[in-house]
Amino acid sequence: MNQEKIQELTAWMLKEGIDVAYITNPNSIAYFSGFQSDPHERVLALIFSTTRDPFLFTPALEADTAKQSSWTYDVKGYLDTEDPWKVLSDEILSRYGKPAVFAIEKAFFTLDRYERFAAYFPATDFSKDATPMIQQMQLRKTEQEIQTLIEAGNWADVAFETGFAAVKEGATEEEIVAEIEYQLKRKGVSHMSFDTTVLAGAHAASPHGAPDNTPVKSNELVLFDLGVVWKGYCSDATRTIAYQKPTKFQEEIYGIVLEAQLAAQQAVKPGITASELDTIAREVIESYGYGEAFNHRLGHGIGTSVHEFPSIVAGNDLVLEEGMCFSIEPGIYLPGKVGVRIEDCVYVTKEGCQSFTFTPKELLVIK
Repeated sequence: MNQEKIQELTAWMLKEGIDVAYITNPNSIAYFSGFQSDPHERVLALIFSTTRDPFLFTPALEADTAKQSSWTYDVKGYLDTEDPWKVLSDEILSRYGKPAVFAIEKAFFTLDRYERFAAYFPATDFSKDATPMIQQMQLRKTEQEIQTLIEAGNWADVAFETGFAAVKEGATEEEIVAEIEYQLKRKGVSHMSFDTTVLAGAHAASPHGAPDNTPVKSNELVLFDLGVVWKGYCSDATRTIAYQKPTKFQEEIYGIVLEAQLAAQQAVKPGITASELDTIAREVIESYGYGEAFNHRLGHGIGTSVHEFPSIVAGNDLVLEEGMCFSIEPGIYLPGKVGVRIEDCVYVTKEGCQSFTFTPKELLVIK
């Protein structure tokens, strides 16, 4: 449980005239409470008030687990046979009275759920959005958060080592993914931060391609994009390697992406904007004539979620500050030919940045 962040949120509520905040994003709930859960279709909520203690609202089958987490306030469970919206609204009314103003996470509260919940509070103002405030709170990580992200990054490096060792002639993308995740589970890492990606040859030209039965072949590149969840925090990194000797063209594309990634990472420091950082990497790739083949933002924030605020993208004039954490992941994708991406997530220091992952970025050739 993060008592300091709870106090920060309730102070914001008082300033904004908010009576109750309804937190529904599981990552936000974990950020404040320390309780991690994927509720699937069930209702999971964290309720804050400016007048009384908060409480955690969970399905009954998870209530005991929530009570055993670091959350020290009340936990209210509900049965599958009950209407969760009525149980939750009754709980709020009995604890806090009739709230005049609610704050909700508009980015995560679906219209269907909002309508069902708001029906119990017809006179309440739901116009306040808690999402921007929570994003700002998560933007600069504490020393403890950074230490946990470093540990998550170390596990990503272990995953790369495992994956590279599984590369051989004829091994399929799915087989390599299975080996990575199996070996990590054996070591105590129970969850990946997203679906592990291994893409061989021209298949890697799809930036968000899904692994399938495509086999590894000689003289091709293989792209690995992976990360883990460790103590509630995520890692995310990408490496592209060669199986057997790469072609001159493959080496050229790889060298361009590496130059762009290193240029951007070396430019990180307090005071530079997200947009300027994106431009640094993009201009490198454009100078070689492949600007259109770099078709996504340079990076994204990382923390309790693998994709957090902010976006490192053109047009975002957010000034980077010490403690901010984000990815730097330029790529070149040429359909039918080759795909290369290189990514590290970093945290901003007083004078530059430090990476969470340390797997070498020079082109590795597996023979």
